[in-house]
Amino acid sequence: MRSGVRLGIDPGDARIGVARSDPTGFLATPVETVKRGRGDLARIHQILGEIAEESLVTEVVVGLPRSLKGGENPATVKVREFAAKLARRVAPLPVRLVDERLTTVSAEAMLREQGRKGAQRRAVVDQAAAVFILQHALDTERASGDAPGEIVEV
Repeated sequence: MRSGVRLGIDPGDARIGVARSDPTGFLATPVETVKRGRGDLARIHQILGEIAEESLVTEVVVGLPRSLKGGENPATVKVREFAAKLARRVAPLPVRLVDERLTTVSAEAMLREQGRKGAQRRAVVDQAAAVFILQHALDTERASGDAPGEIVEV
């Protein structure tokens, strides 16, 4: 398992969930929900800088929405475009795309079980989805020994 902090990103149409791992790459935790639109990449870059002041950041993991059968769809295309822009912004830090099927559904279910309702749940669901995406990537790497997903070429 590679050491170093990883940043997890769940890019949605309205909000972007951000999570981070601990320096050992064992546990993902929520960081922030960034409003989608003007300045969103700048804010993510700023978050990376803040984390880098305390720990070595090794990569960014972005959730790639696929169909249930694993195919690509219009949302997949949008996330690939977002990830390419992010990769250019944070280079030379690598950006990886990992499968995120059903992460938002899982995050919603977890938050409902915790008793969070309506606006309270919407405010953090993107962060929770980012945690699910990043934790899955960390667990996959720990189990396989290989970095998960596909690298985004700059």
